[in-house]
Amino acid sequence: MRLEGKTAIITGAASGMGAEEARLFAREGCKVVVADLTDDLGEAVVEEIAQSGGEGHYVHTDVTSEQAWNSLVDETLDKFGALDILVNNAGLSSSFVQDDDDFDAWQKLLDVNLNGVYLGTRAVLPVMKNSGAGTIVNISSISGFVGSAGGHPGYFASKGGVRIYTKAMAFKHGPDGIRVNSVHPGVMPPMRSAAAFGAPASASPRANRLIRMIPLRRKGEPIDVAYAVLFLASDEAAYITGTELIVDGGMLCGYGGYPDPED
Repeated sequence: MRLEGKTAIITGAASGMGAEEARLFAREGCKVVVADLTDDLGEAVVEEIAQSGGEGHYVHTDVTSEQAWNSLVDETLDKFGALDILVNNAGLSSSFVQDDDDFDAWQKLLDVNLNGVYLGTRAVLPVMKNSGAGTIVNISSISGFVGSAGGHPGYFASKGGVRIYTKAMAFKHGPDGIRVNSVHPGVMPPMRSAAAFGAPASASPRANRLIRMIPLRRKGEPIDVAYAVLFLASDEAAYITGTELIVDGGMLCGYGGYPDPED
């Protein structure tokens, strides 16, 4: 029960890493607000939490909307009476669009992946400052450290922005008792926004080469990220802020990025 008595908002929590984080947080005693645009999947996660004896609540949320964020925070406070943790998990995949020169895609990636983090952080700060404590975990990527020929450049820009923005907020709001950290997943199962573009099969030659570049010789799973987020959100990380927790199986230790698409 590492989060007993806490209340958390997790965005993008209807599927993938966000859903795993929501389920894990609930098992650890946290009241979880599942925020997403996909209502049926989001409600299903809340139902899973309830069936396991936890407390959850779904709120339809567009993370690019200031009004939606304000409503989300208000509904969280109305439902649970507190807000201790924010996990900015919602994001678009690097393969959200296949045309690297698509400027609309650049803007969309920055709007969701970076502006969504900014708006969410801004929305919860008054509540956390008023209570004198709080923790924010921002999901970035190893693409926040290194570039690659694969994926829209807007993805790398957005994830790098999340990494530095996290540090700025940690420095600024540490005196308020608010901790802000980032988590950087490596190779993971395809995101929902990447599915339409046919992510490579796990047995493909390129996928096999990718796995060989990871010292632990496997791709990550959502639960691997969820446990990292849980640690940073818990009181066990009470003296950790402004840091980057890389969850990549060691990939950045030697290679420093993804193989080129033609590999």
